[in-house]
Amino acid sequence: MHSPQNNSHIFTNKRGNTLIKEFEGVLSNNPSIQHLDAVVGFLRASGYFRLRPLLDNINKVRILIGIDVDKYILHAVREGMLFYGADEAVKDDLLQQIRRDIEHLGYSKTEEDGIFQMVEDLKSGKIEVRSHPSRKIHAKIYILYPDDFNQYTQGLLVTGSSNLSGNGLGIPEQQQYEFNVKLTQFEDVNFALKEFEELWEEAKNCEITADDLKDSINRTYLKGGVTPYELYVKMLMEYFSDRVTESDSGNSLEIPDGYTTYDYQTDAVVEGYQKLLRYDGFFLADVVGLGKTVIATMIAKKFLLENGRDKTKILVVYPPAVEQNWKTTFHDFGIDKYAKFITNGSLKKILDEEERDYWNAEEYDLILVDEAHKFRSHTTNAFEQLQEICKMPRVNAGQIQGYKKKVMLISATPMNNTPADIYNQILLFQDPRRCTIDGVTNLTAFLSMP
Repeated sequence: MHSPQNNSHIFTNKRGNTLIKEFEGVLSNNPSIQHLDAVVGFLRASGYFRLRPLLDNINKVRILIGIDVDKYILHAVREGMLFYGADEAVKDDLLQQIRRDIEHLGYSKTEEDGIFQMVEDLKSGKIEVRSHPSRKIHAKIYILYPDDFNQYTQGLLVTGSSNLSGNGLGIPEQQQYEFNVKLTQFEDVNFALKEFEELWEEAKNCEITADDLKDSINRTYLKGGVTPYELYVKMLMEYFSDRVTESDSGNSLEIPDGYTTYDYQTDAVVEGYQKLLRYDGFFLADVVGLGKTVIATMIAKKFLLENGRDKTKILVVYPPAVEQNWKTTFHDFGIDKYAKFITNGSLKKILDEEERDYWNAEEYDLILVDEAHKFRSHTTNAFEQLQEICKMPRVNAGQIQGYKKKVMLISATPMNNTPADIYNQILLFQDPRRCTIDGVTNLTAFLSMP
């Protein structure tokens, strides 16, 4: 019983010599084989339905999956109990894995038909699936043999690294590296079969039925029955996901007495905060009189609550004329003690480690820059100082991880003369040649900067 691609009993997936090719060669040339038993780390629907066309002449397929049971063992230890297995929990884990596989598989009619074929095979008894309740099984074993398997009939054992998945079988164009060994000696195949029977018996209470699988499928998009309106709403939610207001457990959108907010301001807080986290900075740009100071303060408070009060330091940079406005607004929102305030002409104080009135530059997590268009020229001392402060890595990241500071640029006129103005301001929170803005990997090339 030899593979059409390779006469060696050791094979990888190089040059098309994959596990799926091995199955094709064996099953097409050995019609006496009626059984396939498999022990795998996980089962993927993508693996089963690709293998299914080769199983027409197989009477029985038994698949044993080794779910990670460490968490259940740990729970038992913490509760001071002996661990004897976690039948229902392990079974639920397996069904959850299958649902997750279906959701991330990517739709095609062939794949959908293959998934429902698995349900029919479970109904007919052609396939049986169990998950082991008490052992963490890493082995990958495939045993093929006839009804009357004995020392005079031919059986086959494949063991190695391949799980029953598209990647494990070697189906994707960019296959991962697999290493498998094929054994045909009766003693080897028989030993593996006895081991399988023992494990199979231990898993008798963790069998996946057709009804179990059908119920899991009905909890995915394959259930069908989605109305055009529901599909439209889902599309809007996906497309505008960064604008959907999440639950605000920290009450950062609460407004102090004496302030009035409008829907556009609340929307700006949600969208601005998402952009702050996604791109490490953003422009809050609107005409004079629409409450940019309040919006920026609400975003700062939201960042403070999400990152942790004791882990957050904020720097507010502004022209001298609006100093009192910023300090009063931060005080009214209850976050002034987490911030330092400095005029845009005094930034060298932040870089002076001997300066006692300010925290050191690396300690700030969030920087607000009012009238940011004043920093449009990269040749000024003020720009160089602000860029050094903004680009200096954070030293005490809180709940919002990452070494980069977050930067909010506030301006009614972010670009005054040429694209170079806005380019220089973006440099305060982006690396020009490793840009993370959608569709712009090289900011210098995108804006045609020298």
